[in-house]
Amino acid sequence: MHPSVECVGAAGEAWLASASEYPRSMRALWESRPWAPSVLPCGRAFDVISMPALFGRRVLDELWASGPGCGPVAVHRGRLLLFVQPGAAPRLRRLLAWEEWARDVPPLLCHGKGDAVTVPPLQRMVNSPDSPGQGAGRWIVAPERRDPRLPGAAVVLWACVRAAREPGAPVPPGRPS
Repeated sequence: MHPSVECVGAAGEAWLASASEYPRSMRALWESRPWAPSVLPCGRAFDVISMPALFGRRVLDELWASGPGCGPVAVHRGRLLLFVQPGAAPRLRRLLAWEEWARDVPPLLCHGKGDAVTVPPLQRMVNSPDSPGQGAGRWIVAPERRDPRLPGAAVVLWACVRAAREPGAPVPPGRPS
């Protein structure tokens, strides 16, 4: 079972801010609105692989069962956001297209350089009337370190393939069952 941390620590906040062109401005925004989601660019500190939430949980279980786990993971609008090494998103996209694994794996959205993603609030405010960010996603594994362990494209690919081929895995659309 993987750890569950819902609040971002100071070191994790610094790492997230480092993705922005203006890290000090991001940190000032978060200081004034820790309950608000943010949009951060991919490609500098991290890339993000977005996948259907149910499949994503299976991938997470594979990453934790087969090795050292993974770094930050969030859920936003029914999708699991897996933070990966910068450059891993385009590489994973090419690996899935190049090999015949794409037919086993549900559609993944690979966000890399030039893309941006919405990240959950740094703090989760529960039952607070002045907390409009409650529906804005949440951290499953919040960043806690300045240098979180981010899996590369090959590690994510194999976790996806194992999760997709696991008995009882849902069949992706367009693939015969």
